[in-house]
Amino acid sequence: MIREISASRSLSVRLYTLAVISLFVSSLFAPHSAFALSELKQIPGQVDESGTDEGTPEEDEPEQQQPPWQIPMPDPLVNKPTRDAKDDSLEDTTPAVPVEVLSDVSKIPQAVARMRELIVEAAASGDIERLRPLLGKGPTQTQVSENGADPVEVLKGLSGDPEGIEILAILLDVLSTGFVLVDKGTPDEVYVWPYFTEKPLSSLTAPERVDLFRLVTAGDVAGMEEGGNYNFYRVGITPDGEWKFFVAGD
Repeated sequence: MIREISASRSLSVRLYTLAVISLFVSSLFAPHSAFALSELKQIPGQVDESGTDEGTPEEDEPEQQQPPWQIPMPDPLVNKPTRDAKDDSLEDTTPAVPVEVLSDVSKIPQAVARMRELIVEAAASGDIERLRPLLGKGPTQTQVSENGADPVEVLKGLSGDPEGIEILAILLDVLSTGFVLVDKGTPDEVYVWPYFTEKPLSSLTAPERVDLFRLVTAGDVAGMEEGGNYNFYRVGITPDGEWKFFVAGD
């Protein structure tokens, strides 16, 4: 009987101990597991049970702010001076005056045509002295330089040869081109050969460029195009037949 009671007590103790251990284990792991699940991060974009997207709330997105500095724009290579708007409007509305190129010497004053003919005959002779009576003297002397020296000697000095043959050939070539009437209706009115003197080189047509290359080389043309103007020799004759100038330059 005593053994049965002792065995029964031992079994009760064991059951009680197991019950205590079970309660302890339950109290130890159950809260921890619930806490761990509640701390799991929600997948971005996933809607929770409340129906709201807590993964990417708009109010939590950081606002994109412009940097406090900006890269400055580069300055223009050429700073053009500012001009009055009134001046610009006047320039824009002013039409370009077309240049009338002449070629028929029979339609110009007879005195002009006669002087041209005499110059051509003298130059074609190869004797530069034949130009002397045509060059004039005193106030009416043909301008060939700025110092007023003997015009024949000046022309010889401009020529590439001592006899002045080269300058005579240039004179013939210049007078073989078309021409223009400059300062029409004024006291300075004059017929000028070649017509390139009054036309921008950029406006020349293909046939006109051929005329230009008959007088100068490609290298000369390149230099002229940089300045925009013809700067080789030119001849001027007034309406009354005076040989006004034979010069080079702008």
